Amino acid sequence: MGFKTGNFPPVDPETFLDQPLFERTKTLALHWVQYGFGSPKMIHTVYVVKLLVLYVAGGTALATLTSGTAPFWDVAGWWNEPIVYQKLVLWTLLLEAIGLAGSWGPLAGKFKPMTGGVLFWARPGSIRLRPWKRVPFTGGDTRGVVDVILYLAFLTALLTALVLPGVHSDTLTAALPHNSTGLVDPSLLYAPITLYVLTGLRDKTLFLAFRGEQYLPAVVFFAFLPFVDMIVAAKLLIVCVWVGAGVSKFGRHFSNVIPPMVSNSPCVPGKWIRRAHYRDFPRDLRPSRLATFMAHVGGTTVEVVTPLVLLFSTDHRLTVAAVVLMVTFHLFITSTFPLAVPLEWNILFGYLAVFLFLGFPNDGGYGVTDMSSAWLALLITTGLMVFPVLGNLRPDLVSFLPSMRQYAGNWASALWAFAPGAEAKLNTVAHRPTVNQIDQLGAMGYSPEAAEITMQQPVAWRSMHSQGRGLLSVLAHALPDLDSRTVREAEFGCNSLVGFNFGDGHLHDEDLIRAVQRRVGFAPGEWVVVWVESQAIHSPVQHYKVIDAALGVVERGHWKVADAVNEQPWLPNGPIPLTVTFRRDEPEADPVAGHDGAALEGSA
Repeated sequence: MGFKTGNFPPVDPETFLDQPLFERTKTLALHWVQYGFGSPKMIHTVYVVKLLVLYVAGGTALATLTSGTAPFWDVAGWWNEPIVYQKLVLWTLLLEAIGLAGSWGPLAGKFKPMTGGVLFWARPGSIRLRPWKRVPFTGGDTRGVVDVILYLAFLTALLTALVLPGVHSDTLTAALPHNSTGLVDPSLLYAPITLYVLTGLRDKTLFLAFRGEQYLPAVVFFAFLPFVDMIVAAKLLIVCVWVGAGVSKFGRHFSNVIPPMVSNSPCVPGKWIRRAHYRDFPRDLRPSRLATFMAHVGGTTVEVVTPLVLLFSTDHRLTVAAVVLMVTFHLFITSTFPLAVPLEWNILFGYLAVFLFLGFPNDGGYGVTDMSSAWLALLITTGLMVFPVLGNLRPDLVSFLPSMRQYAGNWASALWAFAPGAEAKLNTVAHRPTVNQIDQLGAMGYSPEAAEITMQQPVAWRSMHSQGRGLLSVLAHALPDLDSRTVREAEFGCNSLVGFNFGDGHLHDEDLIRAVQRRVGFAPGEWVVVWVESQAIHSPVQHYKVIDAALGVVERGHWKVADAVNEQPWLPNGPIPLTVTFRRDEPEADPVAGHDGAALEGSA
């Protein structure tokens, strides 16, 4: 692929779209193996420029200029300054809250405009998704003036804490007598913390987009803990994030994540390396031994073992080696440009590894046992582990982000199927600052056929993951007219409706579907969604739903994860076995028929 020219799938646009869905999926999946999304390198350059100029240069300049430290180009003069650390965390949070960090740009399905976030969240009348129905004063699904005020107040409070100079801290002086920059004024953080909670209770999209499971605890530590406790608590937080993500990769899903992720990386030098991550390209796209090694040694083992070494090591050389390993880990993820593009988050975590564990080593008075109270250490650790434990046991209750299951392949996800012409009805949603991605591409000069093929590539990408094969199987048995329908990846579609998605199906479950239906009024059968929950850590199955926008849930069931991971993306053997546990107007579960009329068998 060139700098301005992408690598479009080698198909005849005029005839390709007439093929059955599974044949198209096979063609696009095989293309993905060697070229990924096929984006021109200009797209990746835009991300790199944004990362280096806006995030790194802009953030460090702001943090250092407002803190009285060495200038931002003198890294040796500020890298271990506590106030710079605090402000870089707040800067990252601010960019996430505006919508300029994760889930930004074309790789996240934002073509024109490239920013979602603030364009949606500062607009009264746009869709709002409350997390819990029992919370008073959160009813409805429309963003009101109060929601916009809360959101803008949050941005203002963050910016205020960022630009004002530090204040003296007795606990900092006691630990670092020569420090003259102080810490961020704790009183300036009370408002962001309060607004964090209030906006999150009003709209789960905002809480997840603000990465509340990670940044909110950090800001609380900044506001309420003495200096040494703040550093040790921050270590506990980052270790919980790493280990939680590592534990989530224990199952069968993660090996299927690595091959399409590597295939999409512009930094991989040759197609042969991409192909090596598949068992037998082009016949078998299941992960190869190399992919499995990369997943469970380079991924799972690194994320579980290395952080524990960092948390307890008092050997300087061992700590340095572990820090280098974690920095390399995050740089590798950044280099692959994963579709949620959490680039700023990965750069921040690389810096945090250096700052926390080399700047304030365990044997220098900043180990777990150096906290002012053992009970405090236990309380913080327990609090940080509540959502990861609950989310792995009951994924239906907790988003995969607070569950610390980032990019583990075990996602709640969905595919949307529209009757001919029905997708265009989404463009009638009022107060929506974007249109459907297919129309965004058209506005950029794509022909209708090229735009359609481009938007079918994310469906092929989904099919290369375990849950995609299950979702396609459910579509096949639920919709006899599937080949005449328009099928879309729900994560992309969700982005255009609420301004954010990070791979979390909880942002486009029944709540979003009801909110859209109330505004659009699809007829029965016009918009059908197949939706699946993440696999619980103790269960061998994933539970799915078939949702008709006009009728609600019309079917529930489950499939065995083992069946999904053992199949090819294009389902050459037909849909995987499904077990139906509920069907609308049918009181008892029964098997369902596949394309060949055979019963699709399954077990609980």
